[in-house]
Amino acid sequence: MKELTKAEEEVMQVLWDLKRAFVNDILAEIPEPRPAYNTVSTIVRILERKKFVAHESHGRSHKYYPLISRENYRQQFFNRFLHNYFGDSPRSFASFFSKDDKVSLQDLEEIRDMMQKEIERKKGTK
Repeated sequence: MKELTKAEEEVMQVLWDLKRAFVNDILAEIPEPRPAYNTVSTIVRILERKKFVAHESHGRSHKYYPLISRENYRQQFFNRFLHNYFGDSPRSFASFFSKDDKVSLQDLEEIRDMMQKEIERKKGTK
């Protein structure tokens, strides 16, 4: 799967939220300063060429919809991120993440609890 540019990802975020949308609908959801209509239209057509979106025709207009889910893109994006920055090591990522000053003690405790539940779930399925 190809990686999205920042502008393409912004449009995809809107499409994931709206499910189906005309270019004007997408444009209305983009925060100020908004790009021009033609810019958004071009980005959507690029996303269509990249097979991220498709459209249904409504007369001379097109209603666009995602072909890939947010979760699927997130998973593939994270896998690339983990590979490129942490050598495919979840342990290295967890170590880096846990030492970040922006992560509060409460966040770390909640993450620990979630991880413990997942450990117990996985042990129960074996």
